[in-house]
Amino acid sequence: MKKKIRITLNGNVVSPEVPAHRLLLDLLRDEIGLTGTKEGCGTGDCGACTVLLDGKPVNSCLVLSGELDGADIVTIEGLQIGRELHPIQQAFIQDGGAQCGYCTPGMLMMSKALLDENPNPTEEEIRFALAGNLCRCTGYAKIVKAVQDAAMELRTRHTARQ
Repeated sequence: MKKKIRITLNGNVVSPEVPAHRLLLDLLRDEIGLTGTKEGCGTGDCGACTVLLDGKPVNSCLVLSGELDGADIVTIEGLQIGRELHPIQQAFIQDGGAQCGYCTPGMLMMSKALLDENPNPTEEEIRFALAGNLCRCTGYAKIVKAVQDAAMELRTRHTARQ
């Protein structure tokens, strides 16, 4: 049975008709065509499919689309600011925080959620926040450095606006 839902996706209101049991990951990739969100494990263990749901990070492979009516969802495609890369994206590029790139969308979205909640995290807080996002390539040091650099850039931008 299909259900019509209304969601805000990356700042745009969309009203897809979805089977209630359809996973958010499948809705994003297969029906809407946003393929930046990756499926790693399909069981919520790797974090590759992390998106922001009402400002909080979730594994999209575990969320049923039928429960999303009225939700605000941000995917990796919605992270950039206008035509500019988000400071987190820029820092990952600058610091080599992405190698194969498969975990990168989930890492970026989890990092954004962390920095939205805590603009000045310690290394320990960054590592704790990213603990649910697995990476087989980087060893995490460059990812942590990227999050630290992004945090500094975001604080600098915030101070400049005041």
